[in-house]
Parts: sequence; structure tokens; C-alpha cells
Amino acid sequence: MADEAPFQFLHNEVIQYIYKSAESGETENGRNIAKLENMGFRVGQGLIERLTKDSARFKDELDIMKFVCKDFWTCVFKKQIDNLRTNHQGIYVLQDNKFRLLSQLSAGKQYLEHAPKYLAFTCGLVRGALSNLGVKSIVTAEVSIMPACKFQIMIQKM
Repeated sequence: MADEAPFQFLHNEVIQYIYKSAESGETENGRNIAKLENMGFRVGQGLIERLTKDSARFKDELDIMKFVCKDFWTCVFKKQIDNLRTNHQGIYVLQDNKFRLLSQLSAGKQYLEHAPKYLAFTCGLVRGALSNLGVKSIVTAEVSIMPACKFQIMIQKM
């Protein structure tokens, strides 16, 4: 994808735009996270389409998750996921110990409350990518110590 700095600046500006428009009364403040996730969903759908156009079909769900952790994550964030865990019952946990979109924030505890708005786009990005690969899912993010974060993916059986 593009260089890291322009992507981070664009991501920050999108967040600021959505939150500033909410302050001026254009949208409800509770809908901002959903807007960011929906943007990420659409980007994830398009990006995974480009990345997999010359790939063979995936064997199973775990194969898809490995692709997301290696190739997809590397394309977007210039590094692989640090850890992938599963319970083999449809729940996957992706851990990134130095998540790029949180690394510009201070590591203080007072900034943990701002983390969800910086993670919503990425949750949508992963959900959109999985959706285009035929995997319906719910993606949530959790931060306990900055800039490390965990993305939990719950696969929805159809």
C-alpha cells in the first residue's frame, strides 16, 4: 500500500473529521464508531479482492485467518500479526504488540479511553476482508497496555 506516514495522517484526519462533525450536531456521538467501522469494512472488501485475485482458493477458515495475519496485515501495516490464537470453535484472537495506529498516542492510562476510535476502522477492515472471503464475523478490539492490542474475531456460522 502507500507509505506508512500518509496512511496514519489520513486515518487521523478521518477520525477527527467524524468526531468534529458530531460535535457540531451533524451526527449523534454514539454513531461515530459505527461510521468508522463501516468505512473500514468497505476498504477491507476492496483490498482483499485485490490481494487474492491471483491466489488459489483457501482450504478452510484457519487458512483464511493465516492469510489475514500474514499477507493482509503486512499490506496494510507493514508487519505481520505477532500472535494468532484460536479455540478451534470459531473464535480467533489476533495480537499486535506494537499496533501502528496506536503508536502515535502516549502510553499513559488516560489515553486508553481514546483507543476505541483508533481501532474501529481496523475492526471494519478485518470484518470486510473476511466478508469478501465468505466468512461472516464480528470483530472487536481490546487495549490494556498501549500500543499493544488484541482483535477478537467471532465467526458467525451460517
